[in-house]
Amino acid sequence: MTVASVSTIQPNVLTGTVVIIEADISRGLHAFSVVGLAGKAVDESKDRVGSAIKYSGYDSPKTKNQKIVISLSPADLKKEGPLFDLPIAIVYLIAANEITCDNKKRIYIGELGLDGGLRPIKGVLNSTLAAKAAGYTEIIVPKANAEEAALVDDIEIYPAETLLEVIEHIRPATKDNPSRPIAPQSPTIISDDWYESTVNLEDVKGQESAKRGLIIAAAGRHNVMLVGPPGTGKTMLARALRAILPPLTREEALAVTAIHSLANSDFEISTKPPFRSPHHTASHTSLVGGGAHPKPGEITLAHHGVLFMDEFPEFDRRSLDALRQPLEDRVVSISRVQSTAEFPADFILIAALNPYRGSEDGTTNLARAMQETYKNKVSGPILDRIDLWLEVPHVPYDTLTSLPSKAEETKKAREQVSSARNTQSKRFHDRTTKTNATMSARDIEQLIVLSKDVKDLLKTSSAKLNLSPRSYHRLIKVSRTIADLDNSTEIETRHVLEALQYRVPK
Repeated sequence: MTVASVSTIQPNVLTGTVVIIEADISRGLHAFSVVGLAGKAVDESKDRVGSAIKYSGYDSPKTKNQKIVISLSPADLKKEGPLFDLPIAIVYLIAANEITCDNKKRIYIGELGLDGGLRPIKGVLNSTLAAKAAGYTEIIVPKANAEEAALVDDIEIYPAETLLEVIEHIRPATKDNPSRPIAPQSPTIISDDWYESTVNLEDVKGQESAKRGLIIAAAGRHNVMLVGPPGTGKTMLARALRAILPPLTREEALAVTAIHSLANSDFEISTKPPFRSPHHTASHTSLVGGGAHPKPGEITLAHHGVLFMDEFPEFDRRSLDALRQPLEDRVVSISRVQSTAEFPADFILIAALNPYRGSEDGTTNLARAMQETYKNKVSGPILDRIDLWLEVPHVPYDTLTSLPSKAEETKKAREQVSSARNTQSKRFHDRTTKTNATMSARDIEQLIVLSKDVKDLLKTSSAKLNLSPRSYHRLIKVSRTIADLDNSTEIETRHVLEALQYRVPK
């Protein structure tokens, strides 16, 4: 007997790490051990593997007096999940001389049932992307995961339902026992559709200023604060934003699907941007991410989509302050004693709040009411990262009942947003920047031409409003988005004046 080896992938956010699984069998009293920093699910795999092998027509490892050692390399990488069942079963059968096959360019992943059936796992897309990057040409996955794996080009995806199917696929054909190869999975096509929301812009009566602000936010991917008394439509407006966000590019859709595949959340394979709406009682770890071995939280699940935080000041103060990094750098860093991770977090923040905890007191200065009520909750650095402050006041009953419904308001908004995004795509065609909101100070200096009148207006406004350098740059970004919606090649004073209306009041 010789040492046998096969390859698999330990998935992580967006990609994965190749794991080499080796098996050594020697004489002695029966023992079956898995070494290499294996988690509980991996350690328990020996029982599932033994039963699956028996029901596939081979002798179970438990029926033999032999010492079996399964090694997972690299040994210092935490191995988690039941996806190691299939490769462990294959490597054991090879080491026991039950089967022979060439595994140099092949990856195995899958959970085994006791009857030898293959069950779906998390993180298949991540594993497939990592396998392709590592130079593997073939990956065998559970049939239920095949559609997801087939999103990746230039690697053969083989969907299997049982361990026996895998064995018959990989073993060499003989005269008396021909092989039965599995038909490869056809490539998965992602539909390029807009999200059809149950709430659209035309469903919100009045609030024209807030609707205009949402169109600007969707066009440039700017952060928004919706402020108003209860029942004025803040949540409806936030949900209506989904309907005017352009479909994701294929690259973005793959990144989003990879994150949600690993998190095992209900997210279909599509180009629709994710929309996450955590409750204000959510823990800090569930929102930001963390754990002994860091896992992504809600802000990462909102990557390339929307993070809607209703009752914004009611969230834990520590969680709100943790938004500083992702709102600025589009990533979140999680540091723990055992490991450190950096997760993507490029999202549009839609924060909604009531300016006061109790009932409306008739004040019109909502910013002052909010500061007095929540002065110890919402910090200045967070407000400084908000691009659009949108007030959502009460709509008088007479106005509410007399307003006609605006047909195709969402359709028109989509056309505006799509046109503005195309303009930005041409502007940033040779840069990593994709939208106005992600422009750096260097991008602004090199790409944005400001006339003398606009510079004078910006200078005067910055002095009067005491804008920080960050707020000054965000003002230019919003102005540029408004100009894009106006199909204007340059920022004009009217664009800056409109952007100033959306600044957070002092």
